[in-house]
Amino acid sequence: MLYFKTAGESHGKCLVAMIEGFPSGVFIDEAVINKEMKRRQGGLGRGGRMQIEEDRVEILSGIRKNITLGSPICLMIKNSDYKIDELPAVTRPRPGHADLAGVLKYNLKDARNILERASARETAARVAVGAVAKILLSLFGIGIFGYVKGIGGIHSDKFLKDIDVAEKIREKSSVYCIDQDIEGKIIEKIQQTAEKGDSLGGVVEVIAYGLPVGLGSHTQWDLRLDARLAGALMSVQAIKGVELGLGCNVANRFGSEVHDEIFYEKPKQGKSVTGGFKRMTNNAGGIEGGISNGEPIIVRAYMKPIPTLKKPLRSVDLLTKEPITATYERSDVCAVPAASVVCESMIAFEIARAFLEKFGKDSIDEVKRNFEGYLSGF
Repeated sequence: MLYFKTAGESHGKCLVAMIEGFPSGVFIDEAVINKEMKRRQGGLGRGGRMQIEEDRVEILSGIRKNITLGSPICLMIKNSDYKIDELPAVTRPRPGHADLAGVLKYNLKDARNILERASARETAARVAVGAVAKILLSLFGIGIFGYVKGIGGIHSDKFLKDIDVAEKIREKSSVYCIDQDIEGKIIEKIQQTAEKGDSLGGVVEVIAYGLPVGLGSHTQWDLRLDARLAGALMSVQAIKGVELGLGCNVANRFGSEVHDEIFYEKPKQGKSVTGGFKRMTNNAGGIEGGISNGEPIIVRAYMKPIPTLKKPLRSVDLLTKEPITATYERSDVCAVPAASVVCESMIAFEIARAFLEKFGKDSIDEVKRNFEGYLSGF
């Protein structure tokens, strides 16, 4: 089974990601991974840390001459801001952060030992993993596209029609937004929030397209693809809610307004990832019964404002138990654009995992044979 783990602290020597179960024979271009790393570092609202780091991946194992070997892949991202042993203790836990719950759970007195690992700096390693997963999926015509749907209550209701056009707009946007009507308002709000010493959250949408019918399963709770995608996104720091397709809106509509009617059109080239079945709507968000149905998978993640504030909230000192304001650590005003890259990476990995479960995993040739054989059976 495809799986990954990360290790490392925010101000430690490095971050490391270990990928297991990746097939042999896949060409991996480091430049593709590093491009994704740079995207994560961008976006208006990022803090001073991103001026220090220049995230680049170093491949330590599992790849020889740019080709995967089938053995564990180890990726490393060095931290330029390595100073963990020099940093002061943190005894003023921040509301909304892992500080207090962490020190109580692990019987510690210094929240530094919690926040260094709980920090979203860890997501740099996840983006490297996601980039590797995207390379695999691209070999089968599967793409993953993430963007900012809204920030601070300024939300886009526009329907994304052309991903190629949307990608060009996103690449030019300082907030990774594809709705140019609201981009200026979002930028202004981020700037105003920075002046106030506060923070902003927002909404990220990720679309996975070109998927075949049949990823995931209805047979067990932990095999359902929608549950797995939701869990992957909820694992991202500061994500507090996830929707698929119409999401919470389904509770307010009639069944006749929610379910996507089924049509059939014989494939022109003899093979189709949907078997010729199609929908005119996609309210289900590409998944029915825990199984991909051939339509684009559309998921949204809701991110809370970052808990580190320049004007800190009230807290209690861990040692004296006296009331005090929370610690301020160098942080972002808004990390929603960066979160869109992280969420994109997590969706890419989870889709890749389901894809390999369906079509085999030891070598890329085996996967291709199984995939082609599956499509020819439609």
